[in-house]
Amino acid sequence: MPDSPVFAFVETGRGAVGLQPLLCAAELGLRPLLVTADVSRYATSDQARALIDRTVHAIVPADTADSASVTEALRPYAERSELAGVMAVIDYHVPVVAETARALSLPGLSPQAAHIARNKLRTRRTCAELGVPTPKFSHVLSAGEAVRAAGSIGFPCVVKPLTESASIGVRLCRTADEVAEHYVALTADALDARGGAKPDGVLVEEYLIGYELSVEVLVTAEGPQLIGVTDKSLDAHPHFAEIGETFPTQLPDAVRDEAAQAALDALKAIGHDFGAAHVEIKVTADGPRLVEINARMGGAQIGRVIHEASGIDLVREVIRLHLGRRPDLTVRRRAAAASRYLTAPADGVLRGFAGQELVERLPGVCAVDLYVTADAAVRRVRNNADVLGHLVVRADTPAEAARWADTAALMLTAEVEQTPC
Repeated sequence: MPDSPVFAFVETGRGAVGLQPLLCAAELGLRPLLVTADVSRYATSDQARALIDRTVHAIVPADTADSASVTEALRPYAERSELAGVMAVIDYHVPVVAETARALSLPGLSPQAAHIARNKLRTRRTCAELGVPTPKFSHVLSAGEAVRAAGSIGFPCVVKPLTESASIGVRLCRTADEVAEHYVALTADALDARGGAKPDGVLVEEYLIGYELSVEVLVTAEGPQLIGVTDKSLDAHPHFAEIGETFPTQLPDAVRDEAAQAALDALKAIGHDFGAAHVEIKVTADGPRLVEINARMGGAQIGRVIHEASGIDLVREVIRLHLGRRPDLTVRRRAAAASRYLTAPADGVLRGFAGQELVERLPGVCAVDLYVTADAAVRRVRNNADVLGHLVVRADTPAEAARWADTAALMLTAEVEQTPC
């Protein structure tokens, strides 16, 4: 029997959650490749190394910030007609994957759209020019420019990096001093969270007063397919860490449809012509406004809650789309699901989690996954990368799923010994 095709992932998330797409590829009969600049990022323990060994067909070294390097690393597989597809599951490598897919004649997103989506400034400019409702914004290249832009846009304002992900570096600033301090903090390091070079400057934006949701879309040969709208829960300001999702939305149909249309308009504006998109929208008193476009699947547990609620395995279907196949988006159940993320109440040392036995007694709990163990250094959540674990609950309606998930999250708490000041 001939070997099955290989399917390449250019980097991924960490831990068991990060390897889920590779496991899914293996379940589809593919041999998963992990293209990475540094496999030690994933092989952080004996358990992690064992999981990689069980999951990954081969590690392919490459400079994953450079599409030419990734293309050449994968070319031998393509020349042997073994390479069936290439995909990114995190934002940092979406443009590299788009360019690699184009170079190797594989299904993929337009490289131009990928680069626009990857850079928040380019997204803002493109969408604003084409009439997509966006916040007021300014690209600034010094702390002084940032303060002047904030004064023009109005306080409080949002100051953020151009190309980070997971809400890293996004901050609400209420004063000129906070704006200047955060500009200095964002520009102190020339590299982003994945080691890539940051573009110059930061964004100062209008603070949109409203609630946030995300629109999940899959663009196929038949055009954009709306998977649904996800309610999002965020932690307290000044940060914007995501601490929960509920799918499908509990919002009225008219609000849901207006937000979905704003997301579809944004995707059309940037020329998004293939694959998954996770579009973040703020619903304000004046209607929906674009927060950002992510040209990949929704991260964290969004794929899981969609699967629990609808029966659609979004990860599997996105992989099938990247294989050149038609995805199966048939809704097999009409339920609801919610995820909640566990966070540290303070900076310090984790001593353990309390309440696991209580959570097990709640109805509908599908998963409880803890990412860190006792004696690990933890901190109060500042971005999505700081969460300590997650839980998922399924119920008949979104309201029930959300209430049970909130109840579970209150019961399961991180016990942290605070670091002395």
